[in-house]
Parts: sequence; structure tokens; C-alpha cells
Amino acid sequence: MALGVVAALAAGTVGLAGCGSSNSTAGADTSSTAGSTKTDLTGAITVAGSDTMVNLAQAWAEEFMKADPGVQLSVKGGGSGTGIAALLNGTVDFADSSREMKPEEIAQLKAKGGDAIQTVVGRDGITIIVNPSNTIADISIGDLGKVYRGEITNWKKLGGSDKPITLVSRDPSSGTYDLFNTKVIGANKKFAKSAKLLPSTQAIVDEVKANPDAIGYIGVGYESADVRAITLDGKSATKATVLDGSYELARTLNMYSNGAPKDVMKAYVDWILSDAGQKIVTDQGFVTVK
Repeated sequence: MALGVVAALAAGTVGLAGCGSSNSTAGADTSSTAGSTKTDLTGAITVAGSDTMVNLAQAWAEEFMKADPGVQLSVKGGGSGTGIAALLNGTVDFADSSREMKPEEIAQLKAKGGDAIQTVVGRDGITIIVNPSNTIADISIGDLGKVYRGEITNWKKLGGSDKPITLVSRDPSSGTYDLFNTKVIGANKKFAKSAKLLPSTQAIVDEVKANPDAIGYIGVGYESADVRAITLDGKSATKATVLDGSYELARTLNMYSNGAPKDVMKAYVDWILSDAGQKIVTDQGFVTVK
């Protein structure tokens, strides 16, 4: 029996449902493509995790359910760490994560008899942003680390105005924070205590937009005219530099499941990796897997 469609996919997040019926299917043609003839696919899929991916995940869900109204998709953000914790607890079908699962997380799932399966569904570059009034055009990854560790505190040191730098960052539950910490802050070093730790990527955009002295970092899909992206060691996060790895803060966007996806879950992942699903990756400002 087909389940009701989630009707409340909105700009924020969607309430998280239980994941007990994610593999149900009734005479399913699992080759469903959004915008094509509707199929008999039924079931429920729950997704939680990466704030970087939440708008993308919602767009996928909305489009998929147009073609398959018998599938109930529930999407929630909260950060990569939150999604992975939910996967470990068995409360979601997929954890969206803008970082790879840590060895200890994989081991924890294995200890429960599970198996962490990673599906790369897109690519991204962490973009450095400043207020549009800021004259800085480029920063080295070395100087960026000094800025976020509190070793450089004035824009004048970087060739800008004689004003204190306001540091804006994601919170520790974020996969973006985790990668930035690893690649920019460095081993055995810490973020400056003055850094504002914000709960979402959009909050970073809003803060940098409002503060002429702020600097922040976001997924490339969140770039807008409200802020200005600056180059990192002379390079921008473009499709080419993200795909070839020459952009230093390039990364994969991942969906993790406990075991290989089956039935309606497999149909959903297959669709995300299809031309229709990957077009949405491009539409959302990210980079496709191919």
C-alpha cells in the first residue's frame, strides 16, 4: 500500500520520520526517472546530516517524489556528525555527510553488526568568503590557517584595511568544520577562541554579508552576490579544480547507509547518480560526480 507523500519539504528541514519501512516496494520499476511516467515504487526513506547538502537533498527528494508519489522521503540537516550519529543509532536510512566517516565511527557500526557503505553523490569545494566591501582578493592556505588560529588578527597584515578580522566558522558537528580543521587549522592546533561558531552554512553567509570585517567558509553551492568568494592560493573552487583535486579544499559529498542500499533505497541512490539527479547537483551549484 502506497505511503503518503511528505508535503512539507520547505526551506529549512523536514521532520525526521522512523526508518522501519524503507525497503518496501510493490511491483516496483526501480528505474524511475523524475519527470517521467509515474511508477509503482513505494516505501519510506529517511535522510539526515550535512547542512552543506541539505538544500541539495531536499531538491532531490522533491523531484523524486514527483515521479514516485508512493515514496515518502524525509530530509533533515543538523550537520554531518549528527547524520552519522543517527545512522549509528539506526534512526535513519541515509546519513548525508560532507566528510568521510571516521575509522572509529565505522568500527562502532561494525560492532553493532552493521556495515558502513559510502556512495559519493557529488563534489564540492570549501570556498572562502568575505564581505563585498572587502578589498582582499586572495589568501594563501598558510595565512588562512594563521587567521583562524588567531595568529593574524588584522586585515592590514593581509594587505587590506587596518581593521580587526571577525572569524566566522561552522560548529564542530559540521563536516565542513572537520575538513577545515584538518586541512587549514592543522594537527594539534586549535581554532581561535574568538571564532563565532554558527549552526548552519546560511548563518555564515548572513554574518559575512552583515559584517564588513568578517571572513567565513562555505560549500561552493552557497555562493551568492551577498558575499564575495576570494581565491585560495590563486585558485577558485570551480568544476575543473574540484574534479582534478587542484583546489586544496575540494571534497566529496557522500550518502552513507548501513549495508548496501536495496529496493527503494537502491532506486533512490541510482536515480541520484543518473543524469536527472546529477543535473540537480549542478543546479544547486555543486559539482557532479563525473
